[in-house]
Amino acid sequence: MPTTGSLLNSPVVRTLARRLGLEDPPVLRRGTALPAGQVALAAPGGGGIGAATLALLDVATIEALRDEPGTRTPGPGGRDRPPAYAPKLGALVVDATEVRSITQLEDLRAVLRPAVRGLEPSGRVITLARSEEAVEGLEARAVARGLDGLNRSVGKELRNGATANLLYLDPGAGPDQLRSTVRFLLEGRSAYVSGQSWHVGPGQVEGTLADRIVVVTGAARGIGAAISRVFHREGAQVVAIDVPAAGEALATIANEVHGSALQLDITDPEAGARIAAHVAARHGPDARIHAIAHNAGILRDRLLANLDERRWAQVLEVNLAAQLRINQVLLDPQLSGGLAEDAHIIASSSTSGIAGNRGQTNYGTSKAGVIGLVRALHDAYADRPLVVNAVAPGFIETDMTATIPPLQKEIFRRTNSMHQGGLPVDVAETIVYLADPASSGVNGQVVRVCGQNIVGA
Repeated sequence: MPTTGSLLNSPVVRTLARRLGLEDPPVLRRGTALPAGQVALAAPGGGGIGAATLALLDVATIEALRDEPGTRTPGPGGRDRPPAYAPKLGALVVDATEVRSITQLEDLRAVLRPAVRGLEPSGRVITLARSEEAVEGLEARAVARGLDGLNRSVGKELRNGATANLLYLDPGAGPDQLRSTVRFLLEGRSAYVSGQSWHVGPGQVEGTLADRIVVVTGAARGIGAAISRVFHREGAQVVAIDVPAAGEALATIANEVHGSALQLDITDPEAGARIAAHVAARHGPDARIHAIAHNAGILRDRLLANLDERRWAQVLEVNLAAQLRINQVLLDPQLSGGLAEDAHIIASSSTSGIAGNRGQTNYGTSKAGVIGLVRALHDAYADRPLVVNAVAPGFIETDMTATIPPLQKEIFRRTNSMHQGGLPVDVAETIVYLADPASSGVNGQVVRVCGQNIVGA
């Protein structure tokens, strides 16, 4: 089967892109590699959280350049050029946690302008800020919200696979809670996450995924197989689940990651009990699931005028109702093989559940429902150290999307800041980041893996 890279560079697609005047998409830095260039740090207002977080990661920093009178050089058309980084910058971290006034926003413009053109390919801009709930006063709260618009706009101006993301610190969060997320954003694991903002709050941050039991539904192929592989890379013990019809592919991926396979239709009313029984049988009666990635899902696309009750029900049952039932069973603290007290639940939503999509009223409803379920679980179990989050993929190159007509597919690829479709591993890396015990401060959040898709961005 052709790889995604060969599909993107196939003669048909390249010819089509040239006729439309489109440039070749950048090659994204993926995996655990950090930026090659230096990391610059700016702290408008004197915040020290960014420096402390990067120190925990053993990341050396340089002082960020500022665009201000006396630092510029003449440019074409009478426009002055900002000071330039040489060599190119690997990342800019802006600690805006002490920014409270509109006038202080000038400090962000001053450090961002040199970085926009000064980043290496797949460079990073990471902004840290206090959440609206963590600051007092009308102006401070307005400024906190304004940073979200700044971040999204910067993400759309960056080039060559560079990304921009914003982390809001809730009360009680500090460098220990930020460490895992800042590392994720600096590394290539976040290649297809850009223009996004999410909250980091207080939470336990000790431990790794090594030897922890994780469950992946829809694991036989595509995104599910990628999730299983990344969990295995981190040392987790994978329970791979898929329907009996995918038994051979499921066994293959389970063997590859040295895990166990469970052939199961997740819509079975006994699915939750069967998962717990499998875990207890394979790992012992005292074993508990550290994380479950609800990846299984289906499409039954039709315009609403042509959508019957059967196709409607199928999608809602697989994508939403099955997750609800399985969670209810596995969350029983007395259940052998169930979820641990501090387990991580990661549900797969979609940009269609955020912005809607023509011909996907059933799918969009189910994926928006997933976000609602995540938030409801977060609130319902606030007295338990349970961590519940969702990922919302955009256009990801899978077998499912391979059947889309070439022109339509190329439009989907190009309508994001990366100018290309994502890979299954991009979704997998984000899910595994959210499952990491060190990421427990990220709770009740939705992280889009869409290359900053224009729709709903």
